[in-house]
Amino acid sequence: QVQLVESGGSLTHAGASLTFSCAASGVTLDDYAIGWFRQAPGKEREFVSCIAKNSDQAIYGNSVKGRSTISRDLPKNIVTLKINNLKPEDTADYYCAADSPHIYHVYGCPTYAAGYVSWGQGTQVTVSL
Repeated sequence: QVQLVESGGSLTHAGASLTFSCAASGVTLDDYAIGWFRQAPGKEREFVSCIAKNSDQAIYGNSVKGRSTISRDLPKNIVTLKINNLKPEDTADYYCAADSPHIYHVYGCPTYAAGYVSWGQGTQVTVSL
């Protein structure tokens, strides 16, 4: 498994932007499909976005589509997720996850949690009005 560390969570206000980072040591993240999920208190884990391995092919969940960007910073070996125009309903713990490097995904990257085998500890976001 890959050890992932998220950062970028914050207490912020509606309309602001946040950029999350997902980092790992000892592996090349480009060899993994990376997904971002979030979980709000009392709610189920929700798919946010993912990026395919060795590619910039990305998928976005409906809740952030059109106001978010996932990308790879290859020199830094991180995956970033930027969400613009934050809303109070974006309040959640955000997690990044990595798949198995040996699995090929027909649609580029999984949009479901079971498609990932390594998870970070999460970073907390609170968006106030």
